[in-house]
Amino acid sequence: MSRGGRGWLLHAAVVGLVLVILAPFLWLLQMSLKTQADIFAFPPKLVFVPTLEHYRTIWDTAFRRSFANSAVVAGLSTALAMLLGVPGAYALSRARFRAAGSLTLWILVSRMAPPIAFTIPYFLAYRHLGLLDTRTGLVIVYLTFNLSLVVWLMRSFFDAAPRSLEEAAWIDGASLRQGFVRIVLPLSAPGLAATAILCFLYAWNDFFFALILTRTEAMTAPVAVVNFMNYEGWEWGKIAAGGTLVMLPVLVFSFVVRKFLVRGLTAGALRG
Repeated sequence: MSRGGRGWLLHAAVVGLVLVILAPFLWLLQMSLKTQADIFAFPPKLVFVPTLEHYRTIWDTAFRRSFANSAVVAGLSTALAMLLGVPGAYALSRARFRAAGSLTLWILVSRMAPPIAFTIPYFLAYRHLGLLDTRTGLVIVYLTFNLSLVVWLMRSFFDAAPRSLEEAAWIDGASLRQGFVRIVLPLSAPGLAATAILCFLYAWNDFFFALILTRTEAMTAPVAVVNFMNYEGWEWGKIAAGGTLVMLPVLVFSFVVRKFLVRGLTAGALRG
């Protein structure tokens, strides 16, 4: 096969793979734009008149508040995890004692534990502290799990940052904080973006803790979608619309920082 033929074959394989990956999302999107009759039509209609009826219906219900809860909890927990975890990762990266590597590994172990192991302790503690069904309670849970992830990921990026640049800045009169803010953080921008995306995804997509620790006031969007599944029947149009809205912020966030995200994930993979 000629070089041009191999190129076309490779492009066709990539396009086919992308379509296979995107097929569930495209199916969910088109279902959210169909009427109830078109959803249950057989054979399925590929050409139909789109409608925003399902989006308007769920937005006028408690789903709107749940969507806001998810945005606040995910955004705040991600910001706190980055604010606390990034300096901690830098300290471990520049540490001179032997146990620094072991300490980082033990920090990661806390992230590997299954969430169900922490459910009962969190529930009992929150019941006594009055944190059940509160945004603050969810932020604490997500911060606990995301903090170890931030420390583990960011340490690898800080290890790759040349220390000679920091030392040169110190010689020129920069303080330790100035060297960290002006030298190390800009060099680690791809890692910061990739880590923030992963933390936001965990908090935004979480279902288990939100289901156990919330009722109505702090209910998040993934849990609210389940309310469209009731004994009277599953409202597929509303489920599809809710699922699409849940995916939207993550897609927008990923698109905004896509360059940093790709560079960060690739660099992290290469550095092990």
